[in-house]
Amino acid sequence: MYSARMSDAKPTARPPRRITAASLENSALHYLERFDSTALNLRRVLERKVRRAALHPQATVDADQARAWIDATVAKMVRLGYVDDRRTARAKAESLFRRGLAPATIRRRLALLGAPEDAAAEALAALAEDTGGDAAFAAAVTLARRKRLGPFRPAEQRAERRDRDMAALGRAGFDWDTARRIVDAASAEDLDDAQAGG
Repeated sequence: MYSARMSDAKPTARPPRRITAASLENSALHYLERFDSTALNLRRVLERKVRRAALHPQATVDADQARAWIDATVAKMVRLGYVDDRRTARAKAESLFRRGLAPATIRRRLALLGAPEDAAAEALAALAEDTGGDAAFAAAVTLARRKRLGPFRPAEQRAERRDRDMAALGRAGFDWDTARRIVDAASAEDLDDAQAGG
């Protein structure tokens, strides 16, 4: 008989690292090195870490103490400027806008990220200003270009695919008028001219 290989052995569950004020602060810094975050999102990340640690049979996690450490860690990251809800909302809004997401969809994504309503409103207002007041149209043009919808697809396919293109823009969060304006544009150049004209 053959003996079991090392790789066949079941790994033993190692006890989680002890949750301390320092370990939570280190976790926050490590997370913020990789991701821009709102205060609420950072809090959620740290709470998940504490919950995971508390699930281990050998864990001894004091929920009240952990909550106090999380509060202090988030406050410190905000005080040091590592967390700024407005900066994060603006950066995330710009990133989503460049992918062609509708302003309403961007607003929902910012809410999920934990951006306060006023920070989201400022970010969307900045996008509107940057696009001459019609961020929805500019985002729809971007999406149409990326997905090859309407005038960005071969001319011989446009009529046949019109309804599908309208539906794709609708699913992306654009209203019917904006979708029709994109899909029924005579050419991609006309859309570019319309964007340039504001």
